[in-house]
Amino acid sequence: MSPISREAVGTRFDPTLMRRAREQTWLALRGIQARIHPGISEDEAQVAAAEVFRELGVERLWHPPYIRFGPNTTKTYRQRSDPGVRLGENDICFIDLGLVFDSHEGDVGDTFVVGEAPERQACADAARTLFHDVADAWRTQGLSGEALYAFAEQRAQAMGWRFNHAIKGHRLGDFPHSVHKGGNLGDLEHTPSSGLWVLEIQIAHPSEPFGAFYEDLLEA
Repeated sequence: MSPISREAVGTRFDPTLMRRAREQTWLALRGIQARIHPGISEDEAQVAAAEVFRELGVERLWHPPYIRFGPNTTKTYRQRSDPGVRLGENDICFIDLGLVFDSHEGDVGDTFVVGEAPERQACADAARTLFHDVADAWRTQGLSGEALYAFAEQRAQAMGWRFNHAIKGHRLGDFPHSVHKGGNLGDLEHTPSSGLWVLEIQIAHPSEPFGAFYEDLLEA
């Protein structure tokens, strides 16, 4: 598939609306984060998420929200959470949202910690740092999507974390982006354009059952 076809957009596509969708999706994530507390279950967190979506006027979901606690933070979006997991007093959580505003897609994810959990906090911080390191490499070196994920793996290992190879990023656009078949960022053989590709980073502790996730749109 040619680079042009992998970055095709619809006739409604507007970069300003893409930025707004991104901003509103981050606002939704922070709203959900504010409603999550020790003792809550993932199912209860989903109910809280639905309330936030109604309040913000979310047009629709383009993928279901993923809210993972504790050991479930090592799972990818393709894997079901282990049932019955509740957020502990000193625990880790990540939120992954794919929302549509003004017919444009937002997709963001972040990890946070409740209570006192230094190792888990270090993992959450590392996912965020790794994302920004990789995004900076894209901006300064013009790396291809494939090279970005090779760089991410090397950096994660150097930082002491296990890198999840199953997460490779993807296209966004005006809804539905899937009609353009952009494929995975991690398989892209050329430099991704600004404002179209989501960089996803998922890492885990090398031996303990917790991990962290961070994603956002690559923007110059």
